[in-house]
Amino acid sequence: MDSCSGSRIFDLIVVGGGVMGSSTAYQSAKRGYRTLLLEQFDFLHHRGSSHGESRTIRATYPEHYYSKMVMEAWRLWEEAESDAGFRVYTKTSQLDVGPADNKSLKAVASSCQKNSLPHLILNHEQLALKFSSRVSIPENWVAVSTELGGVIRPTKAVSMFQTLAFQKGALLRDNVEVIDIRRDEVRGGVRVYTSNGEEFLGRKCVVTAGAWAKKLVQKVCGLELPIQAVETPVSYWRIKPGHEEKYSIGGVDSFPTFASYGNPYIYGTPCLEFPGLIKIAIHGGCPCDPDNRPWRQGFQLDALKEWIDKRFQGIVDSSGSVLNQSCMYSMTPDEDFVIDFLGREFGQDVVVGGGFSGHGFKMAPIVGRMLVDLAFTGKTEGVELKYFKIGRFQENPKGNAKDYEDQVSFSLNPDGQLGCME
Repeated sequence: MDSCSGSRIFDLIVVGGGVMGSSTAYQSAKRGYRTLLLEQFDFLHHRGSSHGESRTIRATYPEHYYSKMVMEAWRLWEEAESDAGFRVYTKTSQLDVGPADNKSLKAVASSCQKNSLPHLILNHEQLALKFSSRVSIPENWVAVSTELGGVIRPTKAVSMFQTLAFQKGALLRDNVEVIDIRRDEVRGGVRVYTSNGEEFLGRKCVVTAGAWAKKLVQKVCGLELPIQAVETPVSYWRIKPGHEEKYSIGGVDSFPTFASYGNPYIYGTPCLEFPGLIKIAIHGGCPCDPDNRPWRQGFQLDALKEWIDKRFQGIVDSSGSVLNQSCMYSMTPDEDFVIDFLGREFGQDVVVGGGFSGHGFKMAPIVGRMLVDLAFTGKTEGVELKYFKIGRFQENPKGNAKDYEDQVSFSLNPDGQLGCME
């Protein structure tokens, strides 16, 4: 490795070793770029958004631009799995349900049509027939069913990208906190400074620091990104004995990944990681400081218990979750990503990927590719970047205008009331 005045020189320095940063490092190293991946904590830590047992992959989105991204990400997941020689996701179908007049669900159906995504729209009787009465909806609800669903094993997936990046020549360093990024006025590119006194020189830099991106970017250049860290609970519920196979993934009668539109928005995955348990959670949580989290686990909302009881007709025990975990979202006001040049004195030398708002994991392969494209070519093909520009918040503090409901519920406390418990 070249050096200059004690600084190590790279084509690309990636700051943040979660799924987005690890995917970016893989894409960069795969193209032959000298790549450095820096992570402030241990690799595969549980303090951010890239750990845990499962993530849903689905192409059903109210926003048409995400559906196209997921379908391409699907191909890239398979490509990475082929490189690695093992699998990190398990295929199944995807089921979206909700009131027939729900704007978001209607937009999902429209997005499927716009993107030529094969789908079925089912009433309550058709749904019961298709899924052998394993799930039930009221007469005034509808369901959208597609074959493009599945479960990703997140920790295994991050490890896969890091392993592939390493195999292709990337240097990976954990427990190295980046404290500053400065433009190198003499050589061009950027200098990256760490808390242990190291200094690295890169032609380009990509910041994928998750919930810490806002703090780092503000410190580096004074720009305040509208990204709010949110602590979100994840809960597992017991399937009653004798019925476990009905809600498992895999096989001819594989149960789907699922989402329920309304207030609250509820999502879940089939029985996979823990025998006899099914993941069902509310897409929401409490704003937090990523460096001072309360580490709450499990919101036992009456609305969630009622939903479980009615949708699964008593086959899933709704009296209380049996296993609870905690994760973090990095929310933007419009729940859309931030993928853009940092600009200012850095021009196009620093690219930011953040604000993935609780639904980005599935798109990590394509996001990594986009970030490398932007860093080295200044553009990316096949994706409408206008939705992810930082400047959209200058035009409208709420970001992209949408004619349907927000998906994430904020400030839900353990007794089901609004407002977070201190």
